[in-house]
Amino acid sequence: MADNDFQKGINGLKKKIPVNDLGTLVALVLLCVIMSILSPRFFMLANFKNIFVQISIISIIAVGMTFVILTGGIDLSVGSTVAFCGLMLGTCIVNLKMPILPALLIAITAGTLVGFVNGILISKLNLPPFIATLGMMSIVRGAAFSITGGQPVYTYPKAFLSIAGNVFGIPIPIIIMAVIFAAALYLLKYTKLGRYSYSIGGNEAASKLSGINVPLYKTAVYTILGFLCSISSIILVARLDSAVPVAGDGYELDAIAAVVIGGTSMMGGEGKIWGTIIGSLIMGVVSNGLNLLATPQGMQRMIKGAIIIVAVLVDVFRKRSRV
Repeated sequence: MADNDFQKGINGLKKKIPVNDLGTLVALVLLCVIMSILSPRFFMLANFKNIFVQISIISIIAVGMTFVILTGGIDLSVGSTVAFCGLMLGTCIVNLKMPILPALLIAITAGTLVGFVNGILISKLNLPPFIATLGMMSIVRGAAFSITGGQPVYTYPKAFLSIAGNVFGIPIPIIIMAVIFAAALYLLKYTKLGRYSYSIGGNEAASKLSGINVPLYKTAVYTILGFLCSISSIILVARLDSAVPVAGDGYELDAIAAVVIGGTSMMGGEGKIWGTIIGSLIMGVVSNGLNLLATPQGMQRMIKGAIIIVAVLVDVFRKRSRV
């Protein structure tokens, strides 16, 4: 009787959480257990709070990256876009003494415009996403260095720094991250943007034949990603009280890792925001744990790269097993 009840509970859990997401959830729990054994400081409430704050920046980018990868694309310019938006914001607020709201709008517009240009290059000019965003990565990073001549911008007004503060004890970056996750869940499940993203990634030619405006929706997902990069940039600048041209270095790696670990297929057409949430947490736990263990940055990058390779291999083998 007890075994039957246990099996019913497992079956109910599988209905609520897809098998892929359940597997990554189990991996997250095991990872937390391992890190707790390796570092006594890991399993502390303050540390878990730090993890959520730390992943907020990458997680917001990963949400946009999920939409892009669902369509069969990729964006390598996200880290450069974060730096570019941060320098635009810093120049407006600190150097030009501009009011905070207009400065925020300029930074958001800058990031959104980068995403839009990526979308046009890919959907209208038919450039491969890898090549288009690789070129944009260099262009935007160069622009970030050029804005201030490679100099950082720091010492922001307290009103702006409050963006990284707390509301009723909850860090604002976590609240922003939760709102964006909720919006993404709604968009993917209940709107044409979500349905067509799956369709385009699954079979772009068939989507065109069925009347879907493929260029429009591919441009839209890259534009959304650019917008979310600007939001992440604002949070980053507020947390650090500075904007530097090298900000966001490696963010594309972390965002792609979070998305792929979460079960979104690099081939497009398959994936969920819930998986990206879990993937972001896994990457956050890995980074936090490695920092607590004083692991060198070079080794950390190697580990993250290996995680991406393993996640993609799992996706490839899973797809082959269906054939």
